[in-house]
Amino acid sequence: MRLSSWQNIVSATLAFAVFSVVFLAAAGSAGQQDSQTIQQQQRPRKVGSTQTSNSNSQASGQQTNSSGEEVGEGDVLRVETQLVSVPAVVTDKAGHPLTSLRVDNFIVMEDGKPQRVTNFAMTDAPFEIALLLDTSGSTREELGLIRDAADSFINALRAGDRVALLAFNNVPRNRVPMATVEMLTSLTDDRKVLHQAIAKIGTSNGTPFYDALARAADQVFREAPREEVRGRRAVVALTDGVDSSSDSGFDDARSKLARAGVASYFIQMSTEDYVEDRLLKDCQDDGRLSLSAKQLERFRQIFAPSAQKEDYQDFCRMGSFERMDISRQLYNLARKEMNELARDSGGKNFSAATLQDARAAFAQVASAIGTQYSLGYYPSNKNRDGRFRQISVQLRGIKDAQVRAREGYYAPKQ
Repeated sequence: MRLSSWQNIVSATLAFAVFSVVFLAAAGSAGQQDSQTIQQQQRPRKVGSTQTSNSNSQASGQQTNSSGEEVGEGDVLRVETQLVSVPAVVTDKAGHPLTSLRVDNFIVMEDGKPQRVTNFAMTDAPFEIALLLDTSGSTREELGLIRDAADSFINALRAGDRVALLAFNNVPRNRVPMATVEMLTSLTDDRKVLHQAIAKIGTSNGTPFYDALARAADQVFREAPREEVRGRRAVVALTDGVDSSSDSGFDDARSKLARAGVASYFIQMSTEDYVEDRLLKDCQDDGRLSLSAKQLERFRQIFAPSAQKEDYQDFCRMGSFERMDISRQLYNLARKEMNELARDSGGKNFSAATLQDARAAFAQVASAIGTQYSLGYYPSNKNRDGRFRQISVQLRGIKDAQVRAREGYYAPKQ
């Protein structure tokens, strides 16, 4: 082989080697970039209640969530399912609502430990409401006033607020009319639909109050809330709270409402005198009222657990004093239960001395709902033990003010 030919071979070999090194380096760099891209796409991210972006982040295809963490558009979204929503109403020393607070003005504690508020809704955010109208025997003579009060409440709500309407109605069961819960509308902001439904409300022979609360939690608020109404859901009930015909009990209804995270507002009607007058009538009198078998058994279990069941099965064999005593204790129990539901959830219990006062009470409820903040946090305690967690909300930088907020919740259970 001639020298020139050998030189040509060596030159070609060197050129090929250099090309190979460059190619492999480029491939390695590209592979590293692809690996980084895959890792970025698979990295989970948390999303708060609000996201902020600017021109620079939009240009680079990135967003910044409420916690300040930058996330790429290709990131896999991890949805947190344990967000705890805490409704809160803040008033000054005169009882007037304070409506211009910021998230920095609130401190949220769970079981004595501070939590980081990641979701915050101002008082002008929309609400979702389950409106329950008690039209049982103790209120049937005032049905027109109940309809007028409910219409006024609907008119007092703001644009964007949605309402589901529930009431009691009779259905035949074994040829006997029995009270049941009827959902007249699902959640809607159509005022015409709501007013038409209110106009069609009838009456019932009983009060399945606990069943109605449980149905509101199970059906009205079954779906996860939209982002704009997180922590802004409520049950509003016009009732005397004395259950007479529910299949479920108070503890069951209370647990379901707590797990749904809804605030409870009650307009507590005073029907005690009306009921007592009719309880004392003879059982043959067409105008009399009687305590149902479920009411009598509930009374026995709570107030006289050692008594024989047979002693509380026949209302007509009871004396006047015994009937009155049972009725009064059931009314006291109802007031206690509604106060507990309101306090636990951050809602409120309003009294209506007469049904004519219901319109003013509804206006107070609408005002309370319209001035409610919503705070949300992911609890630092990640245990899924089903236990009750105590919540405390405090104010920072605000003098002579009071806050009314949800007092706790049940953790999810594994």
